[in-house]
Amino acid sequence: MAQARIGLIGLGVMGANLALNIAENEFPVAVFNRTGSVTDDYIASAGDLARNLVPTKTLEELVGALTKPRAIIIMVQAGAAVDAVIKGLTPLLDKGDMIIDAGNANFHDTRRREAALSDLGLNFIGMGVSGGEEGARNGPSIMVGGDKSSFEVIRDILEAISAKHDGAPCADHFGPDGAGHFVKTVHNGIEYADMQMIAEVYGLLRDGEGRSAANIGQLFETWDKGPLKSYLVEISGKVLQTVDEKSGQPIVDIIVDKAGQKGTGRWTAIEALSLGQSPSTIEAAVAARSWSAVKDTRIAGEALFAGLKVETGAAPISEDDLEKALLAAKIIAYDQGLNLLSAASVEYDWDLDLASCAEVWREGCIIRSTMLDEMASAVREGLPHGNLIFAPRFAQRIVEGSSALRRVVASAALQGLPVPAFAAALAYFDTMRQGRGTTDLVQGQRDFFGAHGFVRVDTGETDQHGPWASDIAHS
Repeated sequence: MAQARIGLIGLGVMGANLALNIAENEFPVAVFNRTGSVTDDYIASAGDLARNLVPTKTLEELVGALTKPRAIIIMVQAGAAVDAVIKGLTPLLDKGDMIIDAGNANFHDTRRREAALSDLGLNFIGMGVSGGEEGARNGPSIMVGGDKSSFEVIRDILEAISAKHDGAPCADHFGPDGAGHFVKTVHNGIEYADMQMIAEVYGLLRDGEGRSAANIGQLFETWDKGPLKSYLVEISGKVLQTVDEKSGQPIVDIIVDKAGQKGTGRWTAIEALSLGQSPSTIEAAVAARSWSAVKDTRIAGEALFAGLKVETGAAPISEDDLEKALLAAKIIAYDQGLNLLSAASVEYDWDLDLASCAEVWREGCIIRSTMLDEMASAVREGLPHGNLIFAPRFAQRIVEGSSALRRVVASAALQGLPVPAFAAALAYFDTMRQGRGTTDLVQGQRDFFGAHGFVRVDTGETDQHGPWASDIAHS
């Protein structure tokens, strides 16, 4: 007998917490896990919420437990596992039913799956969920892509379980097929940049000034009460002030400096390049994680270049400069992320609402920040030339922060301390404030060796060639 409004497959940490969130909001949810004992243990540990959980042991039983139109969330590992679940579900569903992939899927896979299921009369939703296990349990940020009418069927559930900002749900529909998963991908790319910039501040203070982890953590704690207030600054302060019980050392000092990545940051960089964009702060953060992975090589490099002379008398970087530089660089990272979303919206005909993207990120997700409210307002007011850093609300902050950012990058370079994300942000800002760059020479080079042509400044004529063209033609 149909008992549940929605189903969920995959009772790992994220799936288990999301199901409890749904149940706590008084929506009966049917749950299934490939290993039946996991389902039994889960129900037994759910306490009072078990009243809204319907355990099932087969996909047939899961489908039979759902009211129509059926809606089933998949929370399994991205990739082949998702395709396997879809393959098992498809013969059991009726036209108009929907499958919802709530994992970290590549949006190209989402587009492929949506097209294939659409041909069968089934609806497919690609749903980005951010906030980690805490968000899944208590209110995540939810980014939905797919058929709008299908979203409306489950809208009440998604809005109920999502994080809230001043009472407004942080859940929205962004467009067809892969739109939701792409918004989540860019969210993760910005997350990479933000984390890297915070880590660079930590490195400058630790290695440049010899400050303790706890002291740096206290500084982050102070910054979290001002314009830098955000989840990542908050938790960075907590991590740095935590002591390892076993060794008695700051816990950050016993963590191997090799960062993992699940692919979404890398996907952001790859898709940006394919769209003719370059979110340099995100690319720098992805590169920094890749460099971190070759620790043995870095240890060898430290020994090999131990005698390298660097500037030891560089002026200390003030806390005020670091705060302003971090704020300016973060704004630039968001600017690049929004530009990428805008380019993808045009390419895939999504009609993304960039203001809604910023609003959905205000609570529940990893990049939640006090700035996002203002960013949403700036987008609605109209971004000059499509750039957040040109908006009156943010241009002045960039101006105020650019000098600090310049001093931070210069001091880091003189001391031999790597700040790839800060340097990328500064290079982007300096490029965007120059009406004439240096690509005229690049175009001349391209025309010289490949006859690619160029546009004349004086007449606007296109497909022009330099005097070397005739020499090449006769060589």
